[in-house]
Amino acid sequence: MGLFRRRKPLHRQLAEAGGLPQEFETGAATGLISQPPGWDGEARGEPGIHGVPRARRWDAVASATAPGLRGDNVHFVALTDGTLVVDEDEPDGALAPLADAVEASIPPPYRAEAVRRGPETWAVAASRIAIAAVPGLSGDRVELVVTRDGRTLTVDGRTTLGHAPALERIGQAEGTEYVVRAERLDGDLWEVEASPL
Repeated sequence: MGLFRRRKPLHRQLAEAGGLPQEFETGAATGLISQPPGWDGEARGEPGIHGVPRARRWDAVASATAPGLRGDNVHFVALTDGTLVVDEDEPDGALAPLADAVEASIPPPYRAEAVRRGPETWAVAASRIAIAAVPGLSGDRVELVVTRDGRTLTVDGRTTLGHAPALERIGQAEGTEYVVRAERLDGDLWEVEASPL
């Protein structure tokens, strides 16, 4: 009975055949593959290659038949009362089939984007959002940052000395230090996103 002995382990033979540099064999890899998760827990590396999943962008994806739409793409926000706030100029009621398709998976409020896939066929995707009434606030985009060093309110890119009590209440639910970003939807209704710092 003879003994079979390889000169190199199989993993090294495969690495050489695949053209991988030697540092992958020794564990001294550099670049994206060697980066550990960040302090925020976000995985590093290239999605789809190193076992890092792609970031999830949509909470619901569907297709629908919507014959009344004119353009090739449309963006809208569905409010809790069923009202649709549309970015493009489309006929009243034409977006109802898109909203119905999304609402089979998630309830309002949500932000949606639809793309034409055929003469009357559309692909529509939506993400859940939070909406709040913020009276007395000017501008279209607002950011409130509160830290132990103070607070900063930015309206449409300009720092202001004003107050936004409704946004402060939303941020306080996240902790003592937070950031709240808001975008006006319609009148005093704002899409809000709050995160602790």
